[in-house]
Amino acid sequence: MMIYLASASPRRAELLQQIGVRFSVVSAPVDETRWPDEAPTDYVTRLAVAKARAGWDHADRGNDWPLLAADTSVVLGDVILGKPETEAEGLAMLQQLSGRRHQVMTAVCCKRGHHEVCELQISTVGFRALTAAEQLAYWRSGEGRDKAGGYAVQGLAARYIEYLEGSYSGVVGLPLHVVDALLQRPEFS
Repeated sequence: MMIYLASASPRRAELLQQIGVRFSVVSAPVDETRWPDEAPTDYVTRLAVAKARAGWDHADRGNDWPLLAADTSVVLGDVILGKPETEAEGLAMLQQLSGRRHQVMTAVCCKRGHHEVCELQISTVGFRALTAAEQLAYWRSGEGRDKAGGYAVQGLAARYIEYLEGSYSGVVGLPLHVVDALLQRPEFS
């Protein structure tokens, strides 16, 4: 199967390759500003839909491939932890996650023509308590700088995670069981 992928994420590309899905990346520029009082579940779903629609507008009309888009947010309570831009932000996020459980929400949207289906996968991740030295060492590794929540479950942060319920690949950024189910639907296969 060949699809369009409306994402420049190398992690999503690796995950699709892992399950043998071939893809062509298309641009999907969207405004990712959270609306006032928007629930995290609504936010990630809205962005996945917006990325799918933007990607569809940029896709080659000579191919009738389905398009896949996704958005992932790390959520602590009702607070979305984005990608830290400074050391202070990164350390603050790690401190907030230390010794607590949080949710990772990934919305996946598949589109082909007027057919559009979205699914939301929510996983729970628990960090063990981290020392200040561990937080600083992790931040300085550089791994969490371009990641939602300031960490990568598939990298060095794995040593701090003592609990994960849900989809590991969803925490990475693309729940593969959801992708597989969507791509097997008649409108997309």
